Amino acid sequence: MTPENFLGLPEPQSTFAAAGVLVLPIPFEATVSYGHGTQHGPAAIIEASQQLELYDREYDAEPAMQYGVHTLPALALSADPETAVAEITRATAQAAATGKLVVGLGGEHTVSAGFGRGLRQSLGGPLTVVQIDAHSDLRDVYEGSAYSHACVARRLLDDPQIEQVLQLGIRSVCPEEVAFARNNPERVRVWYSEDVHANGWRNELIERLRGRRVYLTMDVDGLDPAIIPATGTPEPDGLTWPETLDIIRTVAQSASIVGLDCVELAPVAGLHAAEFAAAKLVYKAMSYAVGSRGK
Repeated sequence: MTPENFLGLPEPQSTFAAAGVLVLPIPFEATVSYGHGTQHGPAAIIEASQQLELYDREYDAEPAMQYGVHTLPALALSADPETAVAEITRATAQAAATGKLVVGLGGEHTVSAGFGRGLRQSLGGPLTVVQIDAHSDLRDVYEGSAYSHACVARRLLDDPQIEQVLQLGIRSVCPEEVAFARNNPERVRVWYSEDVHANGWRNELIERLRGRRVYLTMDVDGLDPAIIPATGTPEPDGLTWPETLDIIRTVAQSASIVGLDCVELAPVAGLHAAEFAAAKLVYKAMSYAVGSRGK
C-alpha cells in the first residue's frame, strides 16, 4: 500500500508514470457559511479510500488496478478566495496537460471555479458542466464575495466556452438563482430532487450531452444526508445512492468526462461512514469517467 495515495494502490499502479488518473487534493475553506471542516475533506476521503474493496461487481474486476491512480501533493493555497481560485486553475491546468484524467478532492465548492477553469485552459474548446448538488450556486455575489461557494456555477458560466451547466438534485435556491436559470435556459438546466425521484431527467440530459465533453462536479450534499450527513449545509430529500450512480453512469455513456471533482465533505469525528461513502462515490465516478474518455 502506498501511503497518502487514493485507494492505497501498490506500485507500479500508483506511480505518476503508470497511472491513468491523477488525484489532486484541494483543501481550501474560506467562504463556508454554516458548518465548517471542508478543509479536512480531501485527507479524510483519501484515508477512507484505502479501506475500499477494489473489486467492483459492475465490472467484475478491480478497475483501479487496470488504469492506475497517482495522488499529487495537496495544494497549499492563499486564504483569499479569488487568489486561491487562480492558484487552483494553474495546478489543474498543469495536471490536465499530462493527458491523464484529473480528479479533484475539495474543500469547499469554491475550488470548482478554479478546477473548471483549469480544465478549460488546458483542454481548450467548449465544455459542459454536470453538477450534482443540493444548491444551485448561481448567485452572483454572496456575503460580499463573488467567489463564495454559493457562486461557483455562476463563476463557471462567466466563461463563454462553458456551454451549459446541468444541475441535478437541487432543492435549495433563492429568487435570484431561479430567475437566472429561467432567463438562461440554453445554458442552465435545473432538475430538482423531485424531478430526479420521478426519473424525469434522463432523456433531456442525454440529448444535451450527446457528443460533448463534460466536467463533473459532485457536491456531497447532493446526496441525501442519510448517506453523507457530514457536510456544511445538509438538505433533506436528497438523491439516493442508486439515483446518483445512475446519473453519473448516464453521463459517462452519453459524453466524455474530461475531469471531475468531489467537494464539501466536512468530516465529523466518529462518523466515518460519510467519508467512506464519499470515497466510494469518487472511485465509481472515476471508473465511469475512464471508460467514457474518447467518446
